[in-house]
Amino acid sequence: MDNRVPPPATTGGVPSRSGPRPRHRDRHGRGMRGPIAPPQVPLSVSRGEAFVDLVHDSAERLERRWPQLASVDFVIREVPVARSDAGGALSDPDGLDAFDFDGESVPLGRYVAAHGDAPDRIVIYRRPVEIRAKGREERALLVHEVVVEQVAELLGLAPESVDPRYGQD
Repeated sequence: MDNRVPPPATTGGVPSRSGPRPRHRDRHGRGMRGPIAPPQVPLSVSRGEAFVDLVHDSAERLERRWPQLASVDFVIREVPVARSDAGGALSDPDGLDAFDFDGESVPLGRYVAAHGDAPDRIVIYRRPVEIRAKGREERALLVHEVVVEQVAELLGLAPESVDPRYGQD
């Protein structure tokens, strides 16, 4: 009887192992890499989340001066959508995204009056605002200006009376 160990099976010149592979750390011995930045660092916040924070901060700032804004919904949408036909049929059932396209500019935001059980809403369109702003600070200023303009429309006032610093930055 021959008790020799058979040669290892090869696949394409590489020996294959029959059984579970031994667990190794990465080849430098440091283990798996973690996230690039911890969650509390701004780098880990997505652009959409950062935009929501800007709108929320602006709304809170105005709400301190105008308490009636507590009942207003601030909604963030990606882009506005033009009305689908000449009859004015909306592609969005809520009517938050639809606007009459005048061929010249895309709206950055809009005010939607309360109807039925739905409260007053101020809609801010993220992508048009981000495209017009060059950096973080400019984006924050533009978001605040758009929110102030829409609140002014809601209250029936001039933007300068809603926020005295409007247009100064």
